[in-house]
Amino acid sequence: MLRHAVSLIILISLISCSKKEKSTQKNEESSNTAMTFTNPIFPGDHPDPSILRDGKDFYMVHSSFVYYPGLLIWHSTDLINWEPVGPALTEYVGSVWAPDLVKYEDKYYVYFPADNKNYVVSADNIEGPWSDPVLIDITMIDPGHVVDEQGNRYLYFSSGSYVPLSKDGLTVTGEPKNVYDGWEIPREWSIECFCMEGPKLFKRGDYYYLTVAEGGTAGPATGHMVISARSKSPLGPWENAPHNPILRTASQDERWWSVGHGTVFDDAEGNWYMIFHGYEKDHYNMGRQTMLVPLEWSEDDWYRIPENISINEAIPLPDLENTIEQPFTLDDDFSGNSLKPQWRFFGGVDEERYHFEDDDLVLDGKGNSVADASPMLTVPLDHSYAAQVEMEIGKNAIGGLVLFYNERAFSGILTDGQNILSNLRGWQFPTEENVVESNSVYLRLKNTENIVDMYYSLDGQKWIKTANSFDVSGYHHNVLSGFMSVQIGLCAIGRGQVTLKDFEYIPD
Repeated sequence: MLRHAVSLIILISLISCSKKEKSTQKNEESSNTAMTFTNPIFPGDHPDPSILRDGKDFYMVHSSFVYYPGLLIWHSTDLINWEPVGPALTEYVGSVWAPDLVKYEDKYYVYFPADNKNYVVSADNIEGPWSDPVLIDITMIDPGHVVDEQGNRYLYFSSGSYVPLSKDGLTVTGEPKNVYDGWEIPREWSIECFCMEGPKLFKRGDYYYLTVAEGGTAGPATGHMVISARSKSPLGPWENAPHNPILRTASQDERWWSVGHGTVFDDAEGNWYMIFHGYEKDHYNMGRQTMLVPLEWSEDDWYRIPENISINEAIPLPDLENTIEQPFTLDDDFSGNSLKPQWRFFGGVDEERYHFEDDDLVLDGKGNSVADASPMLTVPLDHSYAAQVEMEIGKNAIGGLVLFYNERAFSGILTDGQNILSNLRGWQFPTEENVVESNSVYLRLKNTENIVDMYYSLDGQKWIKTANSFDVSGYHHNVLSGFMSVQIGLCAIGRGQVTLKDFEYIPD
């Protein structure tokens, strides 16, 4: 499987030296320079993270909703630099939420809910191939896998209930049993709802630990939070941590809002961490971004975030070796005869809809508008950026470059091979008539802190700004629901074909 390297910590803060100097600096005993990173480790929409440590390797997966291929798995050795391994799900089963990536004996599993059902995919190798999704006969959401000392397997769910699993992990073997009711949230706090979700479990010493989210995923900035409980049995009874919540946004003045959905894990050296997600103040439309924080253990065996650590400030880098050699980029010249892993189709993928020809991607048109065109999407990583693409428009086709939240919320620039079209929240009209020559044109969107200008070019050098711009600051869950984010979309609309020759992403 084709692999691409990624360095998603584009907001990394290095004090007095570069990341490349890390190994040299560690050998210089006289140096007091601190190496730090600044959250997020996955900028842009990477919600509900689940992480698996396999020896010295880390693997992560996120909710993929109706973007397919789904359940893209990432790999790292230092928790900061990540490379995509490949998707674990191609068959459409609905909107995929809150997965759990686990390894049992010598096999890998991803448990996930979709459209009020639960599924599991499995593989002998983390790189695949992955099995077709297997339906698990449970309607609760957010499965969390745990194994007891005898090798018995269980799935927890957001209700605080668990079910026993078969040895192969594909079948429920008993009725659900409720054993955990969560932590009582003070009534005076501003939250969206109690909404216990995302149970993640692990064992350390004599105790099993259960980590859950409460307070609602979105809504008020202070709502979402991380709660911890422990038990000497994976089946309870559970004792809540005396210092709950482990993590919570205390004020909307903070940078990170609605922080929660934590997973606790260790590295091969015995250090402990938590990954979680949160919305960024003033950039809510970027979705829930993945963050990392170190943990410490109290003398009475509770985990907590050290008092000198803030998720809103620079944090010491994990002392782990980076083996990712090439930085990842969203740029794509569409060579190689396969889609780069960052591309997903809204509403499902039809592999017969596209093919590669002379190192270009030829995409068959679909639908009659952006709303039903199932655009090809990728997640922007910055507050401000430019995205541009070269297109050749076939007969009876319209090509477009849009910022897309869902089928009801999108805007962008398009062309029918003759005219330049603007689309403002679904209102589409010619903005420059009879300017495209030979059906070939370059389109560009420039997003500056949520205000987006539109450009076109006939040669890729001279760019002409259209008269129309748009604002995407309101394209987010608290306005539109759906838990989505603003993504960059490439559209092929109609009965013809659109040829994509080059895509560039330029951070500002």
